[in-house]
Parts: sequence; C-alpha cells; structure tokens
Amino acid sequence: MATPLPPWPDVPACYGWLSLDARGNWRLKEERIAHPGLIAFLNAHYAHDAEGNWLVNNGPQRVYVRLERAPLVLRLQPDGRLSSHTGRAVTPCAPVCIDEEGCIVLATDAGAGVVDDRDLASFIAELCDAQGQPASDDALLATLSGTAVEALFWRGHRLVACPRSALAARFGFQLDPQATGATADPSGGP
Repeated sequence: MATPLPPWPDVPACYGWLSLDARGNWRLKEERIAHPGLIAFLNAHYAHDAEGNWLVNNGPQRVYVRLERAPLVLRLQPDGRLSSHTGRAVTPCAPVCIDEEGCIVLATDAGAGVVDDRDLASFIAELCDAQGQPASDDALLATLSGTAVEALFWRGHRLVACPRSALAARFGFQLDPQATGATADPSGGP
C-alpha cells in the first residue's frame, strides 16, 4: 500500500520579487534572470488568477509578477506566426491598441500582450487601411494621436488608440499585484 503524500504547507504568497520587462525578460529583484533552467520553469508555470494578477506557481506558493507593460511579450515569427515570450504560439484577437508612446498591446487567446519593440517595424508594415492598401504615415500618426478619420487594420483587427494608463483596465490585468488578505506576506519575502 502506497503512503499518501503529505499535504502542501500553507505558504504565504510572494510579492515584489519577480517581474517581467517589456522585452520578455524575467527579473528577480530587478536583476535579469539568465539561467536557462529557471527561465524554462518560470515560463512553464506562468498563469493568472481571476483578478487579473499574473503569477508563477512555485509548488504551494504563488509568486506574483510585476509587469512593465503587459502579461505577455509578443514576437512576430518569420513565418507570420505570433508567439509569446514563453515560447507558446498565440492567436491574436481584438482589440489591438496603440498607446501614446507607439507601443502595441493586443488580446490573444493566452492573454494580453505587448508587441516586442524589436518587432514594431514588421508589425507596422502589416498595417493597412479599409481597402487593404498599406497604411500611410499620416494615418498611423492620426491613429496614434487619437484623431484618426481613417481606420487602420492589422490582420483584420482594427487598430485603436488607448492611453497607456488605461491599457491594464481595458485588457483586465494588474501591472503590480499587491498583497491583500490574511494569506499574503506583506513583506514580499519568499
């Protein structure tokens, strides 16, 4: 007869230690994580809760992630696919937003993501107007400023202006999860 496994200990959640930058780099106390095994672990255990907080499940502990821009960092692949910083292929859907700084945030089947800034030129090259013609610089600038008369589209999804300060609420995620309740460790310690 097999011995049952002991229950997980009651471990407080961890806040303020782990973050994800705008290029999809994991950071521990602001130091970039470079160890391939740790990066693979973080990517494999990255998830979100019902409140829009993104976290890494570390056994019995939830390690909440502070986000620089969005929960996912999206990369355009040479074959046209879109993938997240975790290596997962994702499917884009509406909305597709551009903020006042020119950052692109869009919904995907895995959650909201910001397009990696190194892929912005490729992303912009795919923008077109309602007739399928390449987007003009003037039309892009008008969309960026929120004064667009002409709609622009990326892969059939309309590009809309959205202030950076409103992106998290629009897409339903928390940029900086905070400790609440009796099970949280307010010191942020591991």
